[in-house]
Amino acid sequence: MIIIKSERELNYLYDAGQVVAKAHKEVAKAVAPGVTTLELDRIAEEFILSCQAKPAFKGYHGFPASICASVNEEVVHGIPSSLRQVKSGDIISIDIGAIINGYVGDAAVTLPVGEIDAEAQRLLEVTEKSLYEGIEKAVVDNRLSDISHAIQTYVENNKFSVVRDFVGHGIGRNMHEEPQVPNFGLPGRGPRLKAGMTLAIEPMVNMGTYEVETLADNWTVVTKDRKLSAHFEHSIAITDKGPWILTK
Repeated sequence: MIIIKSERELNYLYDAGQVVAKAHKEVAKAVAPGVTTLELDRIAEEFILSCQAKPAFKGYHGFPASICASVNEEVVHGIPSSLRQVKSGDIISIDIGAIINGYVGDAAVTLPVGEIDAEAQRLLEVTEKSLYEGIEKAVVDNRLSDISHAIQTYVENNKFSVVRDFVGHGIGRNMHEEPQVPNFGLPGRGPRLKAGMTLAIEPMVNMGTYEVETLADNWTVVTKDRKLSAHFEHSIAITDKGPWILTK
């Protein structure tokens, strides 16, 4: 069941989204060659707690950290580690969730570490732009798959591929609510979009094949061909005035 949110609930979701947005700013400042992914996790967690919020990911189905930090060929759900130092030329996806007043904010961004090559830079730009292509379709009376189709079309026109095994989701009191929001598919399918729906839209885009696999830690998802992957995400609300990005 898709839960339509009241104006009061949307404001709570905005508050949670703003904690996430500001946590992203703090983490981004620290991303540099030599930093460990565990240090980035510490920065995010301390900031979230300082806002009287709590990390949404920590303990979620047993996940051990406050952020997901996924480097290079890691698509999503990378576990922060004191042994994982990023180096110049890497790209790192940072996914952050926070809960405040019982509502969840969730957003991801992929950042360059030092100087990255031109094709990696293009991957980041295309993935981020595909997110906004999807958000543009998150309007009243469109169908859910209009979002999915816009993302896939933009990505594939730029000769990259969209991950199919992991999707976006509804968001509210729970991090994952109905509906699922795939990043691929034909337009004009699925539920009709209504004001008060809240979605986490999150394209995961690969340089090579769209196929992925999960590593032995049962969390970290990597590209099957070990080529680079990027991930961008915003939580949004559908309103009569158009999409409202809660995590901007």
